[in-house]
Amino acid sequence: MKSNHTNLFLSSLTIVNRELLMARSTLVSLPRKTPLYKAKQAPDYAWFLTSGLASVVTSMPDGGTAEVGLIGREGVVGSFHLLGPAPVITDCFIQLDGEGIRIPMADLRSAFHSSEEIRARVLEFVQEQALAVSQLAGCQRLHESEGRLARWLLMAQDRVNSESLNFTQEFLAMMLGAQRTTVTMVAGALQRSGLIEYHRGKVRIPNRENLEAAACDCYRVTKNLYTNLYKKKPSPR
Repeated sequence: MKSNHTNLFLSSLTIVNRELLMARSTLVSLPRKTPLYKAKQAPDYAWFLTSGLASVVTSMPDGGTAEVGLIGREGVVGSFHLLGPAPVITDCFIQLDGEGIRIPMADLRSAFHSSEEIRARVLEFVQEQALAVSQLAGCQRLHESEGRLARWLLMAQDRVNSESLNFTQEFLAMMLGAQRTTVTMVAGALQRSGLIEYHRGKVRIPNRENLEAAACDCYRVTKNLYTNLYKKKPSPR
């Protein structure tokens, strides 16, 4: 199976290291709700998405869930599992259909320890994820729902590069940490302002510039983290 998309992490590597990982990998289709890893379980595989979108979700003892991260074609699903023995307490699954390159976790771990370049790129991605989570924790507490929804839709669109996004109301509620009635109200407010078109789980962004103006300041922060991933740094003198 051949993909028409690329993964930015793999593209950032030298040819030698990219081919090292690709030789141990398989391209697979990833329908919505495909589990990529489960909380407190060591995964058999890591994933380089080439299209689609994965959600990172935390669950509470009372059954409540909240999205705490999202990963598209920029990253490595399973990267936190490389850092040490502590169990990862989130779940990760596909939210928007796509494709991905699957590699056995044992092979990626071996490459992580043996290749300075692969290790450096993985750590860059982990740092971006950790800093984004820190920013969004404050966002969830301090910013209004309209600005947060605008910010999240922009973040999702950055990763899938599509004008239209298919999200269920249930998922938007999980993302906002709110009831479905709140999602209806917030999405309705953005739609009445002409910032989005929302109908039966389909969100269309007709004008990014206007939606960016409505998003909270956290979008600019997380956007900079995302766009600066894997950029070559000048050599120290």
